[in-house]
Amino acid sequence: MNVMFGKKGEALYEDALYVRHLVFVNEQRVPLEEEIDQFEDEALHFVLYDETKPIGAGRFRLLDETTAKIERICVLPTARKTGAGRLLMEHIEQVAKQHGATKAKLNAQTHAEPFYKKLGYETISDIFLDAGIPHVTMVKTL
Repeated sequence: MNVMFGKKGEALYEDALYVRHLVFVNEQRVPLEEEIDQFEDEALHFVLYDETKPIGAGRFRLLDETTAKIERICVLPTARKTGAGRLLMEHIEQVAKQHGATKAKLNAQTHAEPFYKKLGYETISDIFLDAGIPHVTMVKTL
C-alpha cells in the first residue's frame, strides 16, 4: 500500500472523491451536497492505493499556522482492519508537520473514536451531530 497526495484538479483528486463517495454517500448516506464542501480547493487530498486501486482517502487543511484540520478520512470496507487507516493517518500527519503544523484536529465519527485514540488523539468535546452522524472533536500534538 502507498499513499499519494495532491490538490483539487489533479487526477488523484478524482480517486479521492471515488473512495469518499463510496464510503460517505453510498455506505453512510451522507448527502452529496454535504460531502463535497467549500474547502476542497484549499485542502491537500490524500489517496491510499493498493497497487493501483484507491482504497482510502482523506484530506487536511491548515486552520492557522500550527493547526492541521484532518477531514474526510475513509477506507473501503474491504481494506478496514488491515492497517490501511493507520498508514493513511500517519502519512497525513507527516505531511501536515512538513507544512508547519504542530497540532492536528479532527471530528471523528464516534464509532471511530477508539481508532483515533490508538493513534494518540484525545477527545475534547461532547458528542455532536454532523450530517446526521454522531461525532466528537479530537486533537493530537504532532
